[in-house]
Amino acid sequence: MPFIALGVALIIVDSTIVNVAIPSIIKDIGITTTDAEWVNSVYALVFASLVLLTGRLGDLYGRKRLFLIGTVVFVIASLAAATAESAGWLIGARVIQGVGGAMVLPASLSTVNAIYRGRDRAVAFGIWGATIGGTAAVGPLLGGWLTESFSWRWAFLINVPIGAVIVFGLLKFVPETRDLNAKRGLDWLGALLSALGLGALVFALIEGQNYGWWVPTATFEIFGVEWPFDSVSPSGLAFVISIVALIVFLLHQKSAAQKGKPTLIDLKLFKIRSFSFGNIAALIINLGEFGLLFALPLFLQSVTGLTALGTGAVLFALAAGAFLAGPLAGQLATRIGSVIVVRVGLVLEMVGIVGIALVVSPEIGGWGFVPWLFVYGLGVGFATAQITNVILIDIPVSESGQGSAVQSTARQIGAALGTAVLGAVLVSTLRNQTSTNLEGAGFASTEADQLAREITSQPSQAIPALTAQPGGLDALGAAADAFALATSYVGFVAAAFLLAGFIATFMLPKRANRVYPDRSS
Repeated sequence: MPFIALGVALIIVDSTIVNVAIPSIIKDIGITTTDAEWVNSVYALVFASLVLLTGRLGDLYGRKRLFLIGTVVFVIASLAAATAESAGWLIGARVIQGVGGAMVLPASLSTVNAIYRGRDRAVAFGIWGATIGGTAAVGPLLGGWLTESFSWRWAFLINVPIGAVIVFGLLKFVPETRDLNAKRGLDWLGALLSALGLGALVFALIEGQNYGWWVPTATFEIFGVEWPFDSVSPSGLAFVISIVALIVFLLHQKSAAQKGKPTLIDLKLFKIRSFSFGNIAALIINLGEFGLLFALPLFLQSVTGLTALGTGAVLFALAAGAFLAGPLAGQLATRIGSVIVVRVGLVLEMVGIVGIALVVSPEIGGWGFVPWLFVYGLGVGFATAQITNVILIDIPVSESGQGSAVQSTARQIGAALGTAVLGAVLVSTLRNQTSTNLEGAGFASTEADQLAREITSQPSQAIPALTAQPGGLDALGAAADAFALATSYVGFVAAAFLLAGFIATFMLPKRANRVYPDRSS
């Protein structure tokens, strides 16, 4: 299990470690802000596009084999990213990293589902889930330390020795598993449709805030090519494409199954209530879980003045709580059941995030958030760990790859949707409240609106720079108050999503609360 968890940590950390390195990358190799956004988003985009395909590949050809290949691909791409001297090279390397990550995550989870039984199963899922929740918060700390102490290139280079350890551990200690009864061959049309549909959906959710949900609000450009349409935004068109592609995908899967041909997903799995309702609950839970990691680091660096490393140190309290709760979640699940542990975790998450929403203010130091982040992390460790056990409890071992891929997809879509919604709450509240506060401080309406837009687009740079302007202290106070209010609103909305996830767990069948899968039933 340690090497499986290390593999999961490798790909999850990479989704957050790069965030704090972006300013140094822009300065060092001269990429544009738009290119920098693609460095961040393309990893998640490719990951979401391929995870259904890679889950099925693991069932057919071996989950450990896919895990190994994915790790090697990820390490090679990391080495390429670390040596990049241009935007195109770096973005291309991030694309390949996404391919490797999409292989590793479902393969890791399906391997856990296939090889662990009894009490060990609950503990293994606890470690797996805590690794996801905890390492997402470790990323900023690790990225800040590597960037400030060495170079942004080490945010990628560190993956090379870690990947070597993972490969050694997989080869020596992890058994191979696969679906021996699966129809041979691969559903290539299904793979294409799912990649197009999921990729377009995640793109729309990630970029809607930047470029407009339907009508263009900013110029979309990549590699010097601008979006040519004025009537529809790239996000709006992507959303339409995703809906059409996913509907055609589901119809194709049903038709192929009726004809006895290979499919990417066995739609009969959704007749299993623990699987279908568990994925719904996981999607809703992820709506709220990752919004905090979007808003709080911006507040800490823009208002409290913490460095990237200091921000990572504060967020480590979340990771500490998650790492502590993960193994405890497995032990607790064997006594009271997995679903109840999920509910306990969600309550702790709501307490932590509401606490943050209540205490956030311009005067609070970063360490004032630590107790609430720790409680929130405990909740993540409990909820994230055992919701996975619930989802896969009735899935046949032979179809672990499919089941793992679907739950990974549900989580990815939930996280992207949550970031989109909570990002919209943060941006709209920050802009409107900053403008209102500035007018209240005596600034003219047009000047207040212009400053509010600048602060909203680049808060970590624009807010500290206010002190150099006439009336800077008043403007700084107005912006800091607005940012605190916006962060508070994000917390309350995220807590509402978690409450919806808590309610969704009551749709699960009673048998989903057990810890030990009954494969004969």
